[in-house]
Amino acid sequence: MVEIVRFRFQDQKLFEVCSSIRTRVFVEEQKVDRKLEYDHEEESHFYLLYVDGKPVATARWRKTDKGIKLERFAMLKEFRNKGLGSELLKAVLQDVRNLKRKIYLHSQLMAVSYYERAGFKKVGDKFIEAGIEHYLMELI
Repeated sequence: MVEIVRFRFQDQKLFEVCSSIRTRVFVEEQKVDRKLEYDHEEESHFYLLYVDGKPVATARWRKTDKGIKLERFAMLKEFRNKGLGSELLKAVLQDVRNLKRKIYLHSQLMAVSYYERAGFKKVGDKFIEAGIEHYLMELI
């Protein structure tokens, strides 16, 4: 059974679960500096995706001066490529579409097709963020 839980930073128990997934994926697996991984937490809206009661993925969004920025999509390695990421993205988009602002994100190269399937388009050239190649993408 798949369940998606929405929460804010103030719910520290859920944030710790979210942080453990992000640490495994970004800091340990992708070697992102921990200092770069944690920012804008208090203003963000968070999601945890559970499979059979086990937390396996997380994401967040926040308002910026450019619109709504989707960020920190992370899924534990053993749960990737099973359609779960699409469920998580669908829940996030369902929540932010009614805000009537541009929806954008910075996609790692390996995730571009994942976001394209959801209606995002690449904007501009590749750039490096946290030592990883990315594209700016906007929801069309």
